[in-house]
Amino acid sequence: MGDTGESIQDIYEKYFHDVYQYLLYFTNSRSEAEDLTQDTFLKVIKSYNSFTHKSSLKTWILSIASRTAIDHYRKRKLISILPEKLTNLYKSNDGNPDEEIEHTEDWAVLQKALSTLKADFRNVVILRGLKECSIKETAEILNWKESKVKVDYHRAIRQMKKMLEKSNEGVVVFNEQKTR
Repeated sequence: MGDTGESIQDIYEKYFHDVYQYLLYFTNSRSEAEDLTQDTFLKVIKSYNSFTHKSSLKTWILSIASRTAIDHYRKRKLISILPEKLTNLYKSNDGNPDEEIEHTEDWAVLQKALSTLKADFRNVVILRGLKECSIKETAEILNWKESKVKVDYHRAIRQMKKMLEKSNEGVVVFNEQKTR
C-alpha cells in the first residue's frame, strides 16, 4: 500500500487494537467502537496517499480515529436536542422515509423550528445536522471559513433547543413579544 511495502492488511493488524481500544475508551460501547474502528480504517484506505509521514503512521491513524469519533458524536448532537419523538423521523417501516417524514406532525415541528432560524443558521443546521456534512464540506458549500461553520452551528443548535424547549405537546410555542 505504501512505500514501506506494508499492505492494508498489515497496517490493520498492526494498529487495529490501538484504534479499537482508543475508541472503546472514547465511546464506552463495544458496538460503537467496532463501527467507528471500521470507519477509521475505511478512511485510512481512502486517504493513505495523502499521508505525508510528518508523524508516525500510528499517530496519523489515531488522529483519524479521533476525528471519526468526534464527527460521530457531532452528528448525533442535533438528534439529542430534539424531542424524543423527532428521532423517529429517520425510521421507516415501508422503506421510503422521505414520504413518511413529510406526513408526520413531528416533521412539521422540525420544519417550523428551522423556519424561524435566520438563513445562515438554517443552512448550517440542515447541512451539518440533517445532511451530516463535515465541517469542511459545509464550509465549502456555503463558502465560509470552518470557524464560522462551527460557531454558527453551535449558536443555531442553542437557538433551536430554546425554541423546542418552549414546545408543548409537539407544537412549538413562539413568544410574539421580545422583552429586549
